[in-house]
Amino acid sequence: MRAARLIKMVLLLQSRPAMTAAELAAELEVSERTVTRDAQALSEAGVPVYADRGRAGGYRLVGGYRTRLTGLARSEAEALFLSGVPGALREMGLDDAASAARLKVSAALLPSLRDAPDSAGRRFHLDAPAWFREPETPALLPAVAEAVWDDRRIRAVYRRGESTVERELEPYGLVLKAGVWYLCARVSDGHGDFRTYRIDRFGAVDPLEERFTRDPDFDLPGHWAGQAERFARSILRAEVVVRLSADGVRRLRYAVDPLSAREALAEPGEPDGEGWVTVTVPVESEEVAYTQLTALGAEAEVLAPASLRQRFAADAARLAARYGNGAPDEDGGPDEDGGAR
Repeated sequence: MRAARLIKMVLLLQSRPAMTAAELAAELEVSERTVTRDAQALSEAGVPVYADRGRAGGYRLVGGYRTRLTGLARSEAEALFLSGVPGALREMGLDDAASAARLKVSAALLPSLRDAPDSAGRRFHLDAPAWFREPETPALLPAVAEAVWDDRRIRAVYRRGESTVERELEPYGLVLKAGVWYLCARVSDGHGDFRTYRIDRFGAVDPLEERFTRDPDFDLPGHWAGQAERFARSILRAEVVVRLSADGVRRLRYAVDPLSAREALAEPGEPDGEGWVTVTVPVESEEVAYTQLTALGAEAEVLAPASLRQRFAADAARLAARYGNGAPDEDGGPDEDGGAR
């Protein structure tokens, strides 16, 4: 543990002209007294760490010293390619490896380029979770991630509805979608189909001793894209015929699922005399369609099914009754007998 910290300290000093004890303590997550002891240990080991005294003092390397400890370990090299998603790295337990990799790369850069990582970090940031939802890190994610990196089989207990199943899996890859983690894996007979599991539905994950040999033809992005489209299609079990204004056509893609909007607008009918078009929208259910199409307001007219059209007609009648009497009283408060105005 201390050896790794000493190496990190050398790399930090190599990548910057000088650092105060407080800065080093913050980076290394130790006390300033520990920084002083570590600097002394490095000096005794032959690393030319020089301490500038005084309020503006700090530590620096002298004599153009360069360490050769900049070779990346495998875990560091792998983590480096994920360094643009710090939240995901932290959830998988790889933030330390990524930090070490970034330091080694910074230490190997020319002095004129050492601000490049900070410059990029100030300009680009990935925020994966969806809006209005607090992301939760599944407790078993680090164990699953370790098995994925190590090509190690796992025995997992998985919740499926009200029941649970136990599977021995070959974990091929992880996907983070809108703040939710998924595992793409194959049952360990080596011949089954690849399946997708939500990490937060694992009740237990036990790494096994044996490793598996990866299928060289497996393509994680391609597999996920296919799975996502099949899932989206599988839940679109109903259809709604809708008449749309030009504004309704424009807003449809924001009201319904992207796949539904694409299929509905792929071949719209000819505009009628009022410039409206009639489209067929695939939907999950009539209830979901009601919620989604309500967002289009008066720019959409449901033609079928009849039950959904009647529901919108009833809503329209209630709205007309509510708003048809003109503006409410200015104070908007109760009337004299306590009723609502």
